[in-house]
Amino acid sequence: MHTLILASSSPRRRAMLRELGVAFDTVPGAFVEPPHAGGLSPRRYVKANARGKALQVAASLDRGIVIGADTVVVFRGQVLGKPSSMDEARRYLRMLNGQTHDVYSGVCLADAACRDRVLVDAERTRVTFRRLKMHEIERYLEIIGPLDKAGAYAIQAHGSIIVERIAGCYYNVMGFPLARLEKMLLQWGCSLFDAIPAGANNLADHA
Repeated sequence: MHTLILASSSPRRRAMLRELGVAFDTVPGAFVEPPHAGGLSPRRYVKANARGKALQVAASLDRGIVIGADTVVVFRGQVLGKPSSMDEARRYLRMLNGQTHDVYSGVCLADAACRDRVLVDAERTRVTFRRLKMHEIERYLEIIGPLDKAGAYAIQAHGSIIVERIAGCYYNVMGFPLARLEKMLLQWGCSLFDAIPAGANNLADHA
């Protein structure tokens, strides 16, 4: 099994792989996501960002499969990334309140040992917020710290209070569509299961 390298500083993506028991290295890159251009579809935008992140890190390594990822929230054609301030976070949640929006994540695999070996894909999930009271929005923002979250929210934990339903991959809304990642790795003859050491998890706890 090739060494898996996560090209991300996202604590959630690291935590998701660790929860699975996957052995991986983390090498955050310096790729700067460009502002979304009006003529670029959200799917192409997140794929381009994921590719940029993976290739930037892969260029500094001799071997390993580098994983890049990028996630955005899209509402009525407007791409919502991470809010730059609490005022912008508040505006995002008021915009999404009681509405259905899309979450797109791009995922890229880059082989550090073979610079031309690159695979990019994307996942889309539909998310519906229930109708929130203004004090609920304020309290939610106060609790979660939204400035590192696309769309100013997270579906896990307190997100269970504000999200009414989803259609599609739950983990995509968390920012890392793991089933999509596994399908991509399988195309290269790899698997997340192969990167989980024996005894890493005790599945009997799920009984």
